[in-house]
Amino acid sequence: MVISYMGGECFKITQGNLTLSFNPPSKDSTLKASKFGSDIVLVSLDHEDFNGVENASFGDREPFVISGPGEYEVKEVAVRGFGSQSNYGGSEGINTIYSVALEGMNLCFLGALNTPDIPQAAKQELDDIDILFLPIGGEGVLDHAAAYKLAVSLEPKAIIPMHYGSIGNKDALKLFLKEAGEEVKPIEKLTVKKKDLDGKEGEIIVLES
Repeated sequence: MVISYMGGECFKITQGNLTLSFNPPSKDSTLKASKFGSDIVLVSLDHEDFNGVENASFGDREPFVISGPGEYEVKEVAVRGFGSQSNYGGSEGINTIYSVALEGMNLCFLGALNTPDIPQAAKQELDDIDILFLPIGGEGVLDHAAAYKLAVSLEPKAIIPMHYGSIGNKDALKLFLKEAGEEVKPIEKLTVKKKDLDGKEGEIIVLES
């Protein structure tokens, strides 16, 4: 599995011939849009910074779009979505937390979550997380301190911070790493297999955008 960070809350995840996209920005967003063909697009919040499904279509490739709570199975990828809260953009909205089973790994994408008190139904299901995608930028989502507290409680093997810089507090990453007491050198992309995460506990991985 290869994970690339496109900025904001947008990620491109590839596994063989399969490509997933999380929260691609739309053409109406101030965020830089990245066009690449995806088989599955997951949108956690109906906001222009996250719902650019049109940017995930490329050539003849039309993605399957998941944009809310529920259970889905697409191309042997199992996805579960749990409703939660967000006030990103200044208005209350439904944010979907996604749990994705891919290549024997459990990915948890928190989206534009603004409270560490995630729904009990989600908490019960979000066990044994391999990789946690964590918003840390404040301004309508979790700030760095609340984000770190939630991450510790969820006990993931690895944490990938998102929603900082161009979209959230520009100092959020520095503050988050200070909260965690770590210094982390950013990497261009993450190439990972299940066995690479064995024995890991909350390792923070910073991806360049």
